[in-house]
Amino acid sequence: MAGPRVEVDGSIMEGGGQILRVSTALSCLLGLPLRVQKIRAGRSTPGLRPQHLSGLEMIRDLCDGRLEGAEIGSTEITFTPEKIKGGIHTADTKTAGSVCLLMQVSMPCVLFAASPSELHLRGGTNAEMAPQIDYTVMVFKPIVEKFGFRFNCDIKTRGYYPKGGGEVIVRMSPVKQLNPINLTDRGCVTKIYGRAFVAGVLPFKVAKDMAAAAVRCIRKEIRDLYVNIQPVQEPKDQAFGNGNGIIIIAETSTGCLFAGSSLGKRGVNADKVGIEAAEMLLANLRHGGTVDEYLQDQLIVFMALANGVSRIKTGPVTLHTQTAIHFAEQIAKAKFIVKKSEDEEDASKDTYIIECQGIGMTNPNL
Repeated sequence: MAGPRVEVDGSIMEGGGQILRVSTALSCLLGLPLRVQKIRAGRSTPGLRPQHLSGLEMIRDLCDGRLEGAEIGSTEITFTPEKIKGGIHTADTKTAGSVCLLMQVSMPCVLFAASPSELHLRGGTNAEMAPQIDYTVMVFKPIVEKFGFRFNCDIKTRGYYPKGGGEVIVRMSPVKQLNPINLTDRGCVTKIYGRAFVAGVLPFKVAKDMAAAAVRCIRKEIRDLYVNIQPVQEPKDQAFGNGNGIIIIAETSTGCLFAGSSLGKRGVNADKVGIEAAEMLLANLRHGGTVDEYLQDQLIVFMALANGVSRIKTGPVTLHTQTAIHFAEQIAKAKFIVKKSEDEEDASKDTYIIECQGIGMTNPNL
């Protein structure tokens, strides 16, 4: 029997799609009816956009829930979850809306399903304002699997702004519980690698130029490591539309992963795209944390659900992370403490420890 509705103000803090993703995922997991008001109230186009709608509909379908007010431009939804079920689920943003964000909202839920799941996600794989699928596979996946589960991510087709048209299939089995994680030892950088891609009509030279510019930029700061960035021409049958971009990853001796990435836009030269990604990576290596600024907020929901105390060391705590913590505390009743790192080597840096007493969510179906 559903209890009283959880009331969420969609206009506070990050004030956008992330509040919807975190609150609906937690509502679905905990079986708590939810109302979100003032959705994206401060944005230039307020209310639900197509990609938010496809995320909500996917969560509804995962648990045979009831969803009201879910249409484009709507600023209020109510959601009544039921039992989470496995099986095949499809979500299509019909735009370049990010498949990675669809994965972000659905993954915690299907971990607590009754049986294995297969998620068919369609939209942009390498799109603005969202993680690129390469980030999800190369950084998010190995770190999030430390919570004690595995998933498989099969990139069928890549899709770019503005058309989308990409498809990714994610397969995973449910777990009984999630283990807490402790990521506080940064280690030292042992390798740097990446990929610079072009798709569609863009010449291969663009990929080579992005890679070369990024390597030059990194060499200025990190001289003793070989930087291996592969230029790639995406095969015609595995990419829809035109696009270019780059992702660069740094790996440390303790298995930490950091990334810098950038996407090409019309009229922006290739060197600039490469340099932007390199500078983002270097900035993420300066703060002394064990996760980069984009991984921070993606780990919060898992920390909140885990059985025990998790700790991660980060650079400056982002608004997305603060938002995720706020709702994980409000809805899941997890307890977070964010404090400045007291380690000697972090004294001169803006480094924090995010600690969470997880709620020890148990899968009722297993």
